[in-house]
Amino acid sequence: MLKGRLEDDRMLTGRGRYVSDWHLPGEAHACFLRSDRAHAEILSVDASAALRAPGVLGVFTGQDIAAGGFKSLPAALPVKGRGGMELINPGRPALAQGRVRFAGDAVAIVIAETALAAQDAAELVSVEYRDLPAVVSAAQAVASDAPRVHDAAPGNIVLDYESGDEARTRAAFDSAARVVKLTVDLSRVVANPMEPRACLAAYDAQGGMYHLYACTQGAGTMRNQLSAVLGVPPEKIRVIAEEVGGGFGVRFNLYPEYCAALFAAKQLGRPVKWTGTRSEVFLADEQARCVTSNGELALDANGRIIGMRFDMLANLGAYLAPTGPFINTLGIVNCLSGVYDVQAAYARIRLALTNTAPMAAYRGAGRPVMSYALERLVEHAAHELGADPAEFRRKSLIPKNAFPYRIAAGFEYDSGDFPGVLDKGLAAADWSGFPARRAEAARRGRLRGRGMSTFIEATGAGFAPQDQVEMRWNPDGTLTLYAPTHSHGQGHETTYAQVVGGALGVPMESIRLRTAGPEFYLVGNATGGSRSLLAVGSVLLLAAQEMVKKGMALAADALEAARADIEFGNGRFRIKGTDRSISIRELAGRHPGELDMAYANKFGATFPNGCHIAEIEIEPQTGETEIVSYVACDDAGNIINHQIVEGQVQGGVTQGAGQALSELAVYDRDTGQLLTGSFMDYAMPRAGLVSGLKLVAHPVPTKLNPLGAKGVGEAGVTGSLPAVMNAVVDALQQAGVKDFEMPATPLRVWNALRQAASRS
Repeated sequence: MLKGRLEDDRMLTGRGRYVSDWHLPGEAHACFLRSDRAHAEILSVDASAALRAPGVLGVFTGQDIAAGGFKSLPAALPVKGRGGMELINPGRPALAQGRVRFAGDAVAIVIAETALAAQDAAELVSVEYRDLPAVVSAAQAVASDAPRVHDAAPGNIVLDYESGDEARTRAAFDSAARVVKLTVDLSRVVANPMEPRACLAAYDAQGGMYHLYACTQGAGTMRNQLSAVLGVPPEKIRVIAEEVGGGFGVRFNLYPEYCAALFAAKQLGRPVKWTGTRSEVFLADEQARCVTSNGELALDANGRIIGMRFDMLANLGAYLAPTGPFINTLGIVNCLSGVYDVQAAYARIRLALTNTAPMAAYRGAGRPVMSYALERLVEHAAHELGADPAEFRRKSLIPKNAFPYRIAAGFEYDSGDFPGVLDKGLAAADWSGFPARRAEAARRGRLRGRGMSTFIEATGAGFAPQDQVEMRWNPDGTLTLYAPTHSHGQGHETTYAQVVGGALGVPMESIRLRTAGPEFYLVGNATGGSRSLLAVGSVLLLAAQEMVKKGMALAADALEAARADIEFGNGRFRIKGTDRSISIRELAGRHPGELDMAYANKFGATFPNGCHIAEIEIEPQTGETEIVSYVACDDAGNIINHQIVEGQVQGGVTQGAGQALSELAVYDRDTGQLLTGSFMDYAMPRAGLVSGLKLVAHPVPTKLNPLGAKGVGEAGVTGSLPAVMNAVVDALQQAGVKDFEMPATPLRVWNALRQAASRS
């Protein structure tokens, strides 16, 4: 077992290269002028003073972008809504045209010799606005008298979507012995990766090639999105990146600033660099969640779930991000009925536009929404019935022998052992010992609560038709892997090397990974949906196996033997039954390029799952909530690197706990201004937030890919959001608090306890 990851030495010694570390000859610098209001008509833009400022090279607006032929950023959906409704995409230009629609909308790009000169000049650009009324919540947006965010979207709804069997679900509720209802709100969050968004844009006029150095989760996806905006084939675009300081889904898509920088670079004939500020991250990066769910469970006389339905309203912000509609429809319902054996399930999801930052993927990409809505509802039903939450769930779990299992939404679960995962989780959490721990906490004057989630998520799906990889031997005997997914903390460099090194019998340290550079062009899916290892890792494994087959003929010639007499093992080709052999590295050195391998394949979705159990304690005098125990029992299929898997689960659990306990992005209802625009106002999860963490594996390998892996990057947040909030609600119920929603900040908890005390 490695003490660390292959990339750790480079990263810890400061040798990593982020976007701001790239430089091109003659590069200029950009600053964006952003709207200071949420909704307004642009009457005029006067850049004359800015153009006279020292060092300024140019100022471009939305009118310039339109005249240059740049198209809208893409957004599409492979399914229709209720009654055949098509997704309405009002479009999003690289710079605002005609109107600004959220505070932070980019109005102009200023280019100068230095970043400071560009920033100073941006303050000299004069914009005349005519203010318009704004809406910041989805509930406001769908009101009958709400102002339209876009004229093309009546009622501010871009899609009314449904999934499942509505008639069958209605029949189940009509026959139910009991119906339990719960409304939950998933708070809006700002992802805040370590590295603020940045880009370096260049245009090669001679070759007609665009080059974009950017924070990305996958060059292929961003290249295809750029192709739609620029109106040129993907082959004319290169997206380059090495290190990316965090992704979480908000680095999956193309951003308008990148398009504007490319436009400016082409117009000026010089590379253009832009490095965003943390304030711009808060204002203009994609945000996430912000969904209200009205859920219902239909129960039979024995307390078994026989039906479930959800009515959801999602806030998509001012423009459609490329993945926004997908995340909030298919990304939610691909696990519609969770781990429960219920065919009578139905969901309706309305997608609303508001005058806020656009919404898209964030770790879990829709699955945490479904998990939270369902598992909060299931836990609530158990409390309503006075039942043990674990045993209440057990009655309705899909049995192990029922796989493959097709849910009401049409997706097929490939494998699993939900009762086994539950049992292992209960044992690890000492479920039966909780009453004693609660009593002991009460003696210390603290409220102790327990919450559970038994969840499932879909991983591995992608938008590209296949994942291409290449493997090239270098003169020094090392091997370079080329892959379409991009690592931004997941350790791809290590896990891919483990997979390939194991298949070829070469040291991991001799393998290097490249994922986005000007020298190669690969088709494939970006990092996202916990798909990298199970999908691209599996393609690399098959490529390595094909490389071995390819080497058989070369080895037979080198060893002067028949091909049928050659075998391979531990990195060497040998004549069977003899000690005559040649290593694959030596063979590659003798035949430069002949053992290189280009390979493509694609592996589809699989369904990791888990049982997470949280215990929290609340200090009533201050409202402080502390996670004192957390058990995560996960089925991630076969595990290649336990250290990396544990790190992914730890990070995900903490991320979910952060949203449950502290994170909340708030816009002023009247003005549309972001009130939580810095870390002074927006709380982020910190190290030590989750105490008593215990990780348990219950692998049930999938047969849908050669590694048997299911993915794990988003399991932690998908399980922790409902588990932590269920624990908070359980604790507060002891003090008479009946209704409580995230985030459980000290002030919100303290106020809830005070109000409950005053009522009693």
